[in-house]
Amino acid sequence: MTGPTTRVLALLELLQARGQLSGTEIAERLGVDRRTVRRYISVLEDLGIPVMTEQGRYGGYRLVPGFKLPPLMFTEAEVRVITLALLAVREHNLLEDGVALASVQAKLERVMPARLTAQVQTMENSIQLIPSRHSSGHQQLLELAQAIQACQVVYMSYHPPQGDTMQRRFNPYGLVFRNGYWYVGGFCHLRQALRSFRLDRLSDIVRENEHFVRPANFDAARHLQESLYNSEYRFPVSVLLHADMDSLTTYMTTRTTCTSDMEGLFEQKENGVLMTTSTDSYYWFAWWLAQLPFSFVIQSPDELKTALNDHIQRLVAAL
Repeated sequence: MTGPTTRVLALLELLQARGQLSGTEIAERLGVDRRTVRRYISVLEDLGIPVMTEQGRYGGYRLVPGFKLPPLMFTEAEVRVITLALLAVREHNLLEDGVALASVQAKLERVMPARLTAQVQTMENSIQLIPSRHSSGHQQLLELAQAIQACQVVYMSYHPPQGDTMQRRFNPYGLVFRNGYWYVGGFCHLRQALRSFRLDRLSDIVRENEHFVRPANFDAARHLQESLYNSEYRFPVSVLLHADMDSLTTYMTTRTTCTSDMEGLFEQKENGVLMTTSTDSYYWFAWWLAQLPFSFVIQSPDELKTALNDHIQRLVAAL
């Protein structure tokens, strides 16, 4: 449980990072009432940290300009978060910059008390993450992240798996990391529709002076998931699953990194749930169907039935 001391330190960090905050904003962030916020402010003042209080509708609390805060202080929970984040970045190749990672870790350990530094070393020596097999799109990542932040249109070269390189003008809305690859989702001017692109298939990204308005409810992860299901280059399949919608929804959402809208993909029928989707590999889809905890009947196409039969024969031959 987070104690008063931890909350006081969190308040200090908030004032340093956010400048001025109202009592209501601080109370919401710390999960306390406004009276407790005033008590925490008094604790900071007793410690010699000058906090300015401004009254009125637009008032609030802020540190005296120019005040130098003491060195960083980390709680045990914060140390665990930082350590696991650095491990994930390194092991999953999220960024190709080992020097920067080593530098960040060294700086953090330098300001940590010895007890917390020992915890970091213990976690690093005892925790392993299975690394991604891929390392893709890191050079394009920063350029697109800046374009997304500034809502700038980009001009880029797209290299499809098959076919010639194509030039695209694109409004980047968001970035997603999935199965070892970075993807960017947004509006493609050529197709006049939302599209997702893998970053390792993009090059020559140039930010233009033109700006766009990002849709308020756009979810890059959700759009990517739907794109993978509905890509025009994939083969349509139809399978009747002998399950109810609630059980199927629970099963699907616990086995994916993002929750996609299942309307249109699954349809409740009298004798089960009809799944209408697409795949780029009948053999992969047959393998996926074999993992389901539900019985099913393939309605189409015959190629999927053949792929499933081949998969079954391989399993039988292994007995």
